[in-house]
Amino acid sequence: MAVSHSKRGINYEKAKSRQHGAKHVGGPGKHDYERGRVKGEVKCRSSKVTKPELIRSIKEKGIREFDSKAGFTQPAIDHANKYYPDVKLISRGAVIKRRK
Repeated sequence: MAVSHSKRGINYEKAKSRQHGAKHVGGPGKHDYERGRVKGEVKCRSSKVTKPELIRSIKEKGIREFDSKAGFTQPAIDHANKYYPDVKLISRGAVIKRRK
């Protein structure tokens, strides 16, 4: 029997939490994992993380690490580099390099 979409997403979040050496938190409106004072968000989907979504998560949830399977749109990367240099963007295990 196939795993449901929501269960697949939760399993992916838990796996990424272990990879980052963090505790899985999850739940609606909460961050996905926590390592000390660093809060992280995991996105397991086919669409990229957009700039408005990135801003909303940073301001409302206090996210400092973003791990996205699909990646990030270029406006989201540029905005994070300019206004939130302390936020780490991760795509498929690689930290996205900052442009200078």
